[in-house]
Amino acid sequence: MHVKKGDNVIVLTGKDKGKVGKILRAFPKEDQVLIAGINTKKVHQRAKKSGTKGTIIEKDFPIHVSNVKIHGKS
Repeated sequence: MHVKKGDNVIVLTGKDKGKVGKILRAFPKEDQVLIAGINTKKVHQRAKKSGTKGTIIEKDFPIHVSNVKIHGKS
């Protein structure tokens, strides 16, 4: 893996192409990285207790490490 946690990276492909973010977590076995504010999707969350409503939250999902490169100095 050519990047690690804490590196600033730029996204090379996909819907977030050109965006810059910081790596929050790396998954070396899957060759994926989790980047703050990149690959965000809306996820439905179930109600935790009876009587409360479920909500829609935005969650970051990992992307493949081959789709990012290091951006500047960390």
